[in-house]
This record gives sequence, C-alpha cells and structure tokens, in this order.
Amino acid sequence: MNDWPEGWSDDNRNNGYGRGSAGERPEGARSMRQVRRGQVPGQGGYGNPGPPAPPYGGGIPQQPSYGDGYGGQQGYDNGYNSGQVYGAAGGGPGGPQPYGPERNWRRRIKWTAIVVVSALVVTGVGTYFWADSKLNRDVDLSKVIDRPEAGEGTNYLIVGSDSRAGMSSEQKKQLHTGSAEGKRTDSMMILHVGDNGDTLVSLPRDSDVEIPSYKGSSSGKVYQGQGRHTKLNAAYAEDGPTLLVRTVEFNTGLRIDHYVEIGFGGFASIVDAVGGVEITIDKGFKDKYSGADFQAGTQTLNGEEALAFVRTRHAFATSDLERTKNQQKFLSALAHQVATPGTILNPFKLYPTLGAGLDSLTVDKDMSLWDLASMFWAMKGVSGGDGTSMNMPISGSSGGNLLWDKSKVKTLVNELKNDEKVTVTGD
Repeated sequence: MNDWPEGWSDDNRNNGYGRGSAGERPEGARSMRQVRRGQVPGQGGYGNPGPPAPPYGGGIPQQPSYGDGYGGQQGYDNGYNSGQVYGAAGGGPGGPQPYGPERNWRRRIKWTAIVVVSALVVTGVGTYFWADSKLNRDVDLSKVIDRPEAGEGTNYLIVGSDSRAGMSSEQKKQLHTGSAEGKRTDSMMILHVGDNGDTLVSLPRDSDVEIPSYKGSSSGKVYQGQGRHTKLNAAYAEDGPTLLVRTVEFNTGLRIDHYVEIGFGGFASIVDAVGGVEITIDKGFKDKYSGADFQAGTQTLNGEEALAFVRTRHAFATSDLERTKNQQKFLSALAHQVATPGTILNPFKLYPTLGAGLDSLTVDKDMSLWDLASMFWAMKGVSGGDGTSMNMPISGSSGGNLLWDKSKVKTLVNELKNDEKVTVTGD
C-alpha cells in the first residue's frame, strides 16, 4: 500500500530533499544571503551535497557564521561555538577552563600573600630606620685608654642614672626624684651574653674601687692615676660614662663592649608604655625617700611605683645589696613584659614602648639595634633557664665602702672572658 499522498511516488521522493524524504542524505543547504558556511573539503554547493553526514555522535557539524551584510567582518558569534569565549579553543562546556573559579581563587590567594608580605617588609624596614634614628649614641668608647683584651661573648655595662633631664617640676615631685643638679648612678650592672648562658652581675654603687689614669671626655687630657680609692659611682660623677667604663675595666680586667644608660623619667615611661609590670614582692616595705609603700604579694607596678621599687635602699639593713637584687628582679620582669606577643604584635603598645625606651636611652656610638635587642633578650632569660643573676662577690667593707672578694672576682672574670658557665656566687 502506498502511504504517500496522492500523486506522489517513490520516484518523486528520491531527490526531494526537505519534503519528508527519508533518504540517507540530508537536505542541501538553502541559499541565504546573510549566512555563510565554511567550505568543507569534498562538499560542493547546492546540488552537490558531497559525502553523507557522519552518523550521530561521530562528529560535530560545522555551524554557520554570520558575516555577509556586516562589512565583511567576522560575525558577533565568531569563536563562540569553538569554545574561545572560555579563553582557548576547545574550552567550551566540558573542555578546559583555565580562568574558571578555581584558577581565580588561586590567583587571588597568591596576590594577597604577595601584598601582605610586601607590606610587612616595608613596615619592618621603616620601623627599623625610625627606631635606629631615635638612639642617642653619645658615648665614645674610643676615648677609653689602656683597655683589656676582648674575650668571648659580649659585655654590656648597663647604668641607671638619677638624671632628671627633661622632667618638669611636677614630674620630679610625683616620682620623688628631688631636684639635685647633674647626675649620678643609682645602679650599675655587667650583662655578659654568650653561648653558655647569660650572666647579669650587679655592681653595688658603694663598691670600693681605684680610679686609674684616664683621658678626659671633654678636654682630651690624660689624668694620671694616684692610687685614689673611692666609691664606684664617684667615677661617673667625676667624668661621666667613659671614666666609669675605664674604672670598671681597670678594677675587673673585663673589657666592656657596649654601654647603655637610662634616666629616671625614661624608666618610668617605658613601664607605663607597656601597661605596667607584674612582679611578686616577697616582703612588704616602705621608704619615704623613694616613695615606696608596698605590700607582699603579686601586683602590677606602674612607672612611678616601679621607680620607687628599684631605687629603695633605706628600707633594708644591707641597703645597697638588697636594692641590686630588686633591680635585677624588676628588669628581668620588664624584659619579659616587653617581649610578650601582647606588646610585640600590638602596634598601639609596641610603638609607644619603643618610642619611650629609645628616646630615654644613651648608648655608645657602635651600638646597633641588633645589639640592643640581644641585650633585652638576654635580660629576659637571666632569671631562668641557663641564665645567672648575681651580685659582685663581697668580702667585707671599709669606711662605708664594700670590698670585693678578689679571689672570687678573678675566677668570675676568667669564666666570663672564656664564655664558660659561671660557677662563682655572690650575695
């Protein structure tokens, strides 16, 4: 039975593409002015359809591009169906997408890391030069004559002076400093930094020492030693830091590599900048001269209270020796407080602390920020671990001056020179 419409036969449909033909060849493209097909090898135009289309799934038929009628330029969808809108040929759905979400996240993370690292480097370099410019390098150790040979490790002479420079009358009254002219040393310590543990040795200001020959810091004139004995702090009062260094080196035989000095006002400012320092006081005491009034127990001291704590001497029977112990104890606690993440990682604490500390420090001309950082780090560790904290060994007193134990001092100095573990003890 012929199912085709009346008047049609099989012959009619053999070449009747597009009229319901079920032939194995597809209908040829109709001529359209605005459509241009790319040429396929072996395929002619209308009436010469070329080879049959590949079976389903065997290839991708070529898509038309719209070019004619638009000035001969390629059409607006040029490359769309080839996947080039995704960044590369073949990058359409199911193909590689090099600028997809995962690639974008990797790029963002990389650039964020670069920006953060760059910002940290710039901030660190800027902070270094800012801090370095604030150091007061006023002490010239090249003026010290007849110096001992250098040993192993690094030796710092740390001095707390009663300088009131820059303090107002109200501040002097508040801090109980008095108004004496000039400046003297309230505390002196040798800090040895080495590979076998750091050692902090307090030098009582009443120590009996001989004033040696020295070169005047201002005049440049050499003054010959006369065998004159006096208290250690008198050397500082006579000709300042360089004579103090010369006197310490002459009486110990230990070379001093760096000098660090801080006054009353600067000390109190550092303590206040870090938000106070926590310390445990074993036994309460009072001293009307320093303004000290402390109860036993753990407490946080502000700048005024801290200054009173380290200056107090009249409240103790062995005044100078007990005071040096308190000074060591507090300076170690202060170093711990400064080195905490809460201070270092908090710019609102770090910069005020650096500003207060560096403004108030007087150091030698060869002191670098790295040397200063090494000193504070060693101060942090002298009260624990491999560190040692002690007074200069004392054998007695004469005329109010404390006499050093010469035998123990010799052993101590030899151990420090050779950067050995210190075995000597002091009161």
